[in-house]
Amino acid sequence: MKKIFFLIMLSALLNATSGGCTLEQSDDINVSWKAYKTFGKIGVGGRFTDIKYTPNKKLGKNFRELFVGSMVSIDMTKIDTGDSSRDKTLIESFFSKIGKTIEAKIVGIEANKREGKGPRTGILDVTIVMNKRSLTIPITYHYNKGDFRANGVIDLFDFAGSNALVSLNKTCFDLHEGKTWNDVSIEFRTQIKATLCNAETKK
Repeated sequence: MKKIFFLIMLSALLNATSGGCTLEQSDDINVSWKAYKTFGKIGVGGRFTDIKYTPNKKLGKNFRELFVGSMVSIDMTKIDTGDSSRDKTLIESFFSKIGKTIEAKIVGIEANKREGKGPRTGILDVTIVMNKRSLTIPITYHYNKGDFRANGVIDLFDFAGSNALVSLNKTCFDLHEGKTWNDVSIEFRTQIKATLCNAETKK
């Protein structure tokens, strides 16, 4: 019995060290955002409901193989904040002023040194094209028990969004108490199944 157990463990080890490691991305992709209003910086969250995601690979040995080269196209006129009247206001007074789509591509990844058996973290470099402006920004990722999340902040002024902010602030002046912030938090979330591997992001 001990011999059989030993052979099973040896086989698993050999598979893992000889390319048996497999990471698999889910088809379920979520992109959400949180904008801020009033001088107290109250957050208002929402998500995009029309997302076209093209992964670099569905299956790979590490995050680099899965993500670097992946692209996403987002229809900014399709949103859900949990309030249909607010959705309409945001589309008409803000999103329509900065174009119809956001295009993004993951161009780089760097893992942080892992401490013990805790979550894996690191940085994704993402090139975002919005309102005819292109900018590469770093966003932090967090991977734990199959859940992959990447969070970052964009400055709307970097994407020539001042006119859109003025429009939204004018429409919602009383609700926003005259203050609409130019920084917006963004989150990309998906599920990744890991089999016979440690999910390292290095090549």
